[in-house]
Amino acid sequence: MRFNEWRCRPLAEVYPIVWLDAIHYKVKESGRYVSKAIYTILGLDLEGQKELLGLYISENEGANYWLSVLTDLHNRGVKDILIACVDGLTGFPEAIASIYPQTETQLCVIHQIRNSMKYVASKHQKAFMADLKPVYRAATKLEAEVALDELEAKWGTQYPIVITSWRKKWDNLSLYFQYPESIRKAIYTTNAVEAVHRQFRKLTKSKGAFPNENSLLKLLYAGILNATEKWTMPVNNWSLALSQFAIHFEGRLDSKLDI
Repeated sequence: MRFNEWRCRPLAEVYPIVWLDAIHYKVKESGRYVSKAIYTILGLDLEGQKELLGLYISENEGANYWLSVLTDLHNRGVKDILIACVDGLTGFPEAIASIYPQTETQLCVIHQIRNSMKYVASKHQKAFMADLKPVYRAATKLEAEVALDELEAKWGTQYPIVITSWRKKWDNLSLYFQYPESIRKAIYTTNAVEAVHRQFRKLTKSKGAFPNENSLLKLLYAGILNATEKWTMPVNNWSLALSQFAIHFEGRLDSKLDI
């Protein structure tokens, strides 16, 4: 299948999990090199198999462009996504909700941690991380909220911007606490799609920039073909996870699972 056929192919109606992230490259445009965002969408189908749903390109990463990407997925047949895993880009959950209003959006906890540490003085980072771990590694959401209160009591005066960010995004950061361990591991970060980006970087590391968008997309597509050859097995404990999804998202998988 050629790249243009692949990018327009019909998709399944339902994906239990979809990860969305972007990677940036330099591309020549009107005689100068500009930064372009490659939007990567990785899905997990009802068989527990990974599938790269699409690659898109734009001048910069933004919620408005993600909205057009999600619209394209919908037009290609994706009627429902149970959980979307994304980074902390402002407006991203709202963009998803406008196309898929029933989808639960989990913000990547690792992205949130990285962004938080940018605002913490280097001399405090080790201690701050030690106090932050009980928040995202808690067994329950209630335990996590108690740990967040303790984090604020200790560090809130020095780093109010960090605490405010966690509080503001908490609903989407804490979504994974309602699931068992097998599902939590899959959704609390965007590591699955970042692994695809690592494969892209291996392909492109010898190229500082690209002469046009098409040459970049075709090379990445070649990388996709190589990566998907290794995706032969479903994720661990998928049957158990799927049964839990069927209970949690009552009615939304019935027609697909013959329930």
